[in-house]
Amino acid sequence: MTTRLYSHPVYLEHLTPPGHPERPDRLRAIERVLMEEPFELLDRAEAPHGDEATLLYAHPESYVERLRAAVPEEGIATIDGDTVMSPKSWDAALTAIGAANAAVDDVFSGAASNVFVASRPPGHHAEKAAAMGFCLFNNAAIAARHAQKKHGAERVAIIDWDVHHGNGTQDIFWDDPSVLYCSTHQLPLFPGSGRRNETGAFGNVVNVPLAPDTGSEAFREAFGTRILPRIDDFAPDLIIISAGFDAHHRDPLADINLTEDDFDWATGYVLERAARYCDNRLVSLLEGGYDLHGLAFSVAAHVGRLMKG
Repeated sequence: MTTRLYSHPVYLEHLTPPGHPERPDRLRAIERVLMEEPFELLDRAEAPHGDEATLLYAHPESYVERLRAAVPEEGIATIDGDTVMSPKSWDAALTAIGAANAAVDDVFSGAASNVFVASRPPGHHAEKAAAMGFCLFNNAAIAARHAQKKHGAERVAIIDWDVHHGNGTQDIFWDDPSVLYCSTHQLPLFPGSGRRNETGAFGNVVNVPLAPDTGSEAFREAFGTRILPRIDDFAPDLIIISAGFDAHHRDPLADINLTEDDFDWATGYVLERAARYCDNRLVSLLEGGYDLHGLAFSVAAHVGRLMKG
């Protein structure tokens, strides 16, 4: 069982304004914890630059060109109320896509059993033609399409446990029965979508909203009874996790009270499904998580479980 880690220094050069929660220190905290002794056997690789053509797997060309034109020569450009670009943001976003697609290649070729991509900016709020929620391009959606186009995957499951609903991923796959999108998230909370009755055109969207102050027991019950059975019914060829860790009790942007043990637990059950249905093929992409301590220790629990298989 080989777990690969992709990261790249350019992710630190996607700059946000002072006080912005999605900041380079998030990756520094992850890097520090993953340098500790339990992670000595982690297969570390530098993320490759992505192919711009793959952006069109999830986004129209007009949107891609609009974002390209928004990259500032200096300083920070505001895309919406909380989403920004700096001079290196385009390179960082493309390298996040490159890592996600390389991770898919790795699990289909057998170069790794599973992969964790520690990248930024995150992606799951990016809709077909709208950047929002700190996200520019939808990394998980592009990776899913890459698996289908390059590796012939017929069914891809995306499991999103970020505390905020992945409205972008839902938007992109709403009417695509070849992709199952499953999300646990706090509601009400940004972006306001993700109600239980939002099920996709083919019943391929599974939303499991959680009330504020939900703790471990209710999260595990919801995950175990609402999401895992749908994965079983779908029998995917690949599982992608939109791995946000902002449902941790320390996180400042939400009110869900999970611990790192809950992410370990959920990872274990997803690994079981990956072993059962898709020859262990599992790709995990970093999304949110804004308390540095909660993020670091949650990622450590997640990656540690990935390494155990």
